[in-house]
Amino acid sequence: MRRSSRRRRTVTAYRESGRTVVLIPAAFSPAEERRWVAQMVAKLQTREERRRRSLGGDDELMARARALSAAHLDGAPQPASVRWVDNQNRRWGSCTPADRTIRLSSRLRAMPEYVVDYVLVHELAHLVEPSHDARFWSLVARYPRAERARGFLEGVELGSAHGTSSAGDDDVD
Repeated sequence: MRRSSRRRRTVTAYRESGRTVVLIPAAFSPAEERRWVAQMVAKLQTREERRRRSLGGDDELMARARALSAAHLDGAPQPASVRWVDNQNRRWGSCTPADRTIRLSSRLRAMPEYVVDYVLVHELAHLVEPSHDARFWSLVARYPRAERARGFLEGVELGSAHGTSSAGDDDVD
């Protein structure tokens, strides 16, 4: 919880490095603080749960990858498996072209869907072109919101208090 003397009426809540941050006006009483913190935490949890449901589990992720492959990559990349993983803290995704497996960091569940789709397209493109060469980037550029999603992810990384990953090509592999 952070109090701000510049804040007069608005209350904001967000997640930062795994913690919940609630910004409230400095003039709020302790009772108002408790009420607003509880309300904003509940609102965040509801939003995150809704997003988790919309992104689904591994089966839904595989279906999403197949649809993106068909829509943006002529259906050429056909992954053997696509799944959420909890052990990727430095990368948003990874791909093993040899066995056609794709893994997405569960941290993406808190991101907008177009960002998740971008990471999926990025990983699918690795099934066609393993390196980050010009051909690879031309495949990724077929996704209409690629640049916007890259900017979003770079902003998340720059805003991260941990500094565990750096912006650049290697964060999505």
